Amino acid sequence: MPRTLVIATRNRGKYREMAAILRPLDVSLVPLDAFGDVAPVPETGDTFEANARAKALGYARATGQWALGDDSGLEVDALDGAPGVRSARWGGQDGNDALNNQTLLAALADHPPDTWTARFRCVMALAMPDRVLAVTEGTCEGLITADAAGSNGFGYDPHFYLPARGRTMAELPAAEKNRLSHRARALARMKNHLKKLL
Repeated sequence: MPRTLVIATRNRGKYREMAAILRPLDVSLVPLDAFGDVAPVPETGDTFEANARAKALGYARATGQWALGDDSGLEVDALDGAPGVRSARWGGQDGNDALNNQTLLAALADHPPDTWTARFRCVMALAMPDRVLAVTEGTCEGLITADAAGSNGFGYDPHFYLPARGRTMAELPAAEKNRLSHRARALARMKNHLKKLL
């Protein structure tokens, strides 16, 4: 029997991305929704790592399985690293992508576009119910663009431009995004830990 690994997110886009990368491993991947009404783990940390650790441990304890939690977000240099850990709820409503992107562009309005350098950062934690087993991190550098483009992503993807690709993150095919994204990079490192642990 392969080990059950709970992907500790209710974000379906995020789950699909993570599952696609982890599928080759000998694990049974299960979304958090499969465990019914598990109470959300509060994301009160000041860093992505603190939140990732809290989610992995909290959901491992709640489900009795190994759990993989992540916290990720956008860091914009002109905004001193904001929205950072508040990325998903920056506009005031959790997970409202349109509102978050409006808030982003409004915050950048007084800054010259050539200062809109940014990165996506992801920290991932793997835990069993009594301890964290591994922590990894990945980043992806780019620029914020005022004009949204693409429909393949979620969150800030349509406004996150990759100069080397000449496209936004949301314009990339899923397979390419799953090689380049911050989450893909953190997950590739986590996959190596999982191979050893399994």
